[in-house]
Amino acid sequence: MIAYLDCATGASGDKLLSALIDAGFRIEDLREALSGLGLGHVRVETAEVSRAGVRGLHLTVEAPDDRTHRHWKDIRELIESSSLPAPVREDALATFELIAHAEAKVHGTTPEQVHFHEVGAIDSIVDVVGVALGIHSLGIKRLISSVVAVGSGTVNTAHGVLPVPAPATALLLEGVPIVGTDLEGELTTPTGAALVRIHADGFGPMSAMTLRAVGHGAGTRELARPNVARLLLGEPITRTIEPDTEEIVVLESTIDHLSGEHLAYAADQLRETAALDVWMTPVVMKKGRPAVVLSVLARPSDAGDIAQAVLAQTGTLGVRVMPADRLVAPRRQLTLQTSMGSVRFKVSDTPGATPRIRAEAEDCMRLAHEHGMPVARVAQMLAREAEQITGL
Repeated sequence: MIAYLDCATGASGDKLLSALIDAGFRIEDLREALSGLGLGHVRVETAEVSRAGVRGLHLTVEAPDDRTHRHWKDIRELIESSSLPAPVREDALATFELIAHAEAKVHGTTPEQVHFHEVGAIDSIVDVVGVALGIHSLGIKRLISSVVAVGSGTVNTAHGVLPVPAPATALLLEGVPIVGTDLEGELTTPTGAALVRIHADGFGPMSAMTLRAVGHGAGTRELARPNVARLLLGEPITRTIEPDTEEIVVLESTIDHLSGEHLAYAADQLRETAALDVWMTPVVMKKGRPAVVLSVLARPSDAGDIAQAVLAQTGTLGVRVMPADRLVAPRRQLTLQTSMGSVRFKVSDTPGATPRIRAEAEDCMRLAHEHGMPVARVAQMLAREAEQITGL
């Protein structure tokens, strides 16, 4: 199974766990696992709620009054001594270790000395262990997450009023694509940030799948938009063309507010990212307004970062992200000594077609400049020499 996690209104432990349960993870399995953790009588319940008109499952945890400020060592021993499946133990330990190191860095101490406060509370242990167990039980082999919304403003914590994202949350989200929102308050908690960081295999658009289940995990607060984390669970679609085919995404935005100079600069900046290609197509919009479709080819794992770069470089209000496949013709590169010096060539070896050889565009432009010749003439001369040298 593969899964896609939509964090448009943030990520928290209870929302992620609720989404897994709503998608098919048996709450009875969660209760059985928690009974072996030595936490006392812990009661876990779910209820259907509505958040801004969208149905979701909301998780509540009831436990004995637990005022213990557990250290990382205490939580590690608790999980290591449990009967949880080995992959679940490993993921739960990795999540808490990540939190411990982030808290230690924020407070200038060591992970072993960190008092976990809210993170060490029973409900957070339930969330961390539950999410790891849910992913394992549902057989999710690959999880892709959207850009993670963090919120705005401030949040009240055990350490006082802090800006959003709180310092520990910000550290836990290093390397994760995030976005602020017009929604006030904390949308992504430290536990939610750590869980996404540990369990997400990548960030960007949804992979092609045959959808089997959808889970909505509802947060506690009512917001102007549905406060739910959405999990889409399915089976990867088997490709009909396997050899030399790779999964890509096409990002597009129609732009009518930038000059040609500014568009050219934006395209150049995008080429400096992990983009596979960047191009522009003239179009006519409503009322006859001329515009340009800016298109970017990218790998799925890079799509989130590149979409943010398109927004930043152009000021556009939206980017379309479309999954696609591309069939890549077999090719190889070689360097030949020609009458104009050392030149790199590409050779295409498409089955059933005549091999083609051509000089790299950068080398042609360099030699055209050096010899004061048209670049097309240089390319033709080099192609003929290469054919004679290689026999292609």
